[in-house]
Amino acid sequence: MPVRRAVLAQIVPAIASQLVALLYSLADTYFVGMLDSPDQTAAVTVAGAVFLLLTALANLFGIGGASLVSRLLGQKRAKEAASVSVFCIVYGAVAAAVFGAAVGVFSEPILKLAGAKQSSLEYAKGYLFYSVALGAVPTVLTAIFTNLVRSEGASLQASIGAMLGCIINIALDPLFVLPFGLNMGAAGAGAATAVSNAAGLVYFAALVGFGRKRGRTVLSLDPRLLASGKAHAGQVLKIGLPSALQYLLTVIAVSAQLSFVSKYGSEAVAAVGIAKKLDQLPLFFAIGAANGLLPLIGYNYASGNFERTEKAFRFGAAISLGFALLCVLAYELFAPSLASLFINDAKTVGYAASFLRRMVIAMPMMSICYPMITKFQAMGKAKQSLAVSLMRKGVLDIPLYFVTDAIKPLYGCMWVQPIVDSVSLAAAVILNRRIVNADKRQAAKQSRIEATARE
Repeated sequence: MPVRRAVLAQIVPAIASQLVALLYSLADTYFVGMLDSPDQTAAVTVAGAVFLLLTALANLFGIGGASLVSRLLGQKRAKEAASVSVFCIVYGAVAAAVFGAAVGVFSEPILKLAGAKQSSLEYAKGYLFYSVALGAVPTVLTAIFTNLVRSEGASLQASIGAMLGCIINIALDPLFVLPFGLNMGAAGAGAATAVSNAAGLVYFAALVGFGRKRGRTVLSLDPRLLASGKAHAGQVLKIGLPSALQYLLTVIAVSAQLSFVSKYGSEAVAAVGIAKKLDQLPLFFAIGAANGLLPLIGYNYASGNFERTEKAFRFGAAISLGFALLCVLAYELFAPSLASLFINDAKTVGYAASFLRRMVIAMPMMSICYPMITKFQAMGKAKQSLAVSLMRKGVLDIPLYFVTDAIKPLYGCMWVQPIVDSVSLAAAVILNRRIVNADKRQAAKQSRIEATARE
């Protein structure tokens, strides 16, 4: 189909599922915030940083697997794509189980390392017990399935599964968190997350299982394919590693930021959590656009259609940028009103509004940089993807926290991400230009060879 239509067919469902995922992430903060307890809101913020490590695990197998599956389909190698899917599912489950068990045993030191203070520690442990110790396997597998299903072009089906879990989470939050229900507080938000991801996993297992029998999917649950799938382990992990590292380093960077902010009390930590939740709207939109682009870029790039690859990327990135610019405008104008939706505490709202107005400046750069990292992954360009991922999270931002906090205590930390994303985008553009020019030279060389052969 025409490029723009193909892009929209892939990214619209992916963006929709990401926005619903954002709603359920906001729901945790919103319903816990209704308790008007900065300590519990701060607990969800700190524990949420650890929860992000599950996304890192899921991306190691999900993004790496999705990139390889889409490229194998572009090369008409469906049987190998099936074995790759089995490898990703089995080893993703094993990794998640080990991680969940480790968090269950060492939750207290992990949370203290992430910036939890004594006043919020028990609340954070409750959230982490349900969401990670018990919920790691369904959470990771649901995310892996989402990427794998989308990798063969079934963006709508992937989005339905992702949204199903999110909707269940939103419905369960008030029942588990608030006094009129189970009154579990922050721990209830973690329990709702675990239950909702388990429901998403059931959907995807049924989708792939029945779809395989009817010949509607190349993905498989057959453990007999695991042996052949292991042959592709290196390619999966090579591409998935940059994405996993980006989330891992995000956790480290968020923990570093919270460590600086925690010196100013629970209100400041809670405010960072609220600002980051609002800040996630353009981020999740960009992630949705990038996830939708990945199979389209991977398939066309592997089949040698470089021109279609570039057109698809540029159109998708333009949509992502346009939405980010709208968010910047809205957040700068309405920051206090938006922050007050989450908590009725004047000091926390004041902090959150001030933080948000600084942090959102990074969004236009991020809205292009994130899809560009995904483009590198889709094309199998592991080095370029890794370089920009490390630049965005870990290499520049953590040292900058020390510098900016020293220059302007507390508020200086909020300028780190705009600086880092600007530098990262510049690097990504340079790397992308080199790849595009190399592909053009390759295409021209191939044309000359074919012309000579015809003569």
